[in-house]
Amino acid sequence: MKSHDEMIKEWKQDPAFQEEYDALEAEFLLFDELLNARKEAGLTQADVAERMGTQTSAIARLEAGGGSNKHSPSVATLRKYAEAVGCQLEIRLVRQQ
Repeated sequence: MKSHDEMIKEWKQDPAFQEEYDALEAEFLLFDELLNARKEAGLTQADVAERMGTQTSAIARLEAGGGSNKHSPSVATLRKYAEAVGCQLEIRLVRQQ
């Protein structure tokens, strides 16, 4: 059985897959940032949910990218999450190279 990384490496040889994968890179980075910030703060999803006044399932969906009803989180939601994990939300525009 192939590992996840092995499958991704194989799939990336398909130009259509690579294009779609690249298009989602920024989104994946955001969700990695959320997870890393929560873990660095030593908090569980339940802890963050309590601090934000929401349900644990909402935090799970947020960290997973929205779930089946995929939508982008609002800036207000990201700000509340950042505050709940002891961070400050920063949004920047970076010139494409």
